[in-house]
Amino acid sequence: MRDSVFDTVDDAPRAGQAAKPAILVSACLLGVECTHRGGSKTNEAVGRLAEVARLVPICPEVAGGLPIPRPSAEIGRDGRVRTQSGDDVTHCYERGAEQALALALAEGVQGAVLKARSPSCGSREIYDGTHSGVLIDGEGVTAAALRRAGVEVISEEDL
Repeated sequence: MRDSVFDTVDDAPRAGQAAKPAILVSACLLGVECTHRGGSKTNEAVGRLAEVARLVPICPEVAGGLPIPRPSAEIGRDGRVRTQSGDDVTHCYERGAEQALALALAEGVQGAVLKARSPSCGSREIYDGTHSGVLIDGEGVTAAALRRAGVEVISEEDL
């Protein structure tokens, strides 16, 4: 028995066999210029997953209605997501998480590879909400929503 959906990726069907497993992926990791600064965070290991899995890209922040570029934001101790100037953008992050979860369910994803430390996608660490560069244990809004729904979430750093 396998412990992780990602353990099965190496056993994914090849041409002429059944469909590849679907993996939800932060769009920025696939070269989409959607980070808060308007760039991408292209990751070769994530891109190589396309050889054995069907990648389903999403940027939860954009899906939640935020522009490109946009002010950086962090999750505070109260669970609210705020920009450095104090604007509360929690509703955009929650809406983006809902969109990501709906896509994951519609596409039958078996796991997700999300951008490390993002207030949406962070799967182990996030910034502490003070906009001072301090990392704490925690997860982003989308990562948490996916996990609650039973989707296995890892970051690009786990590949």
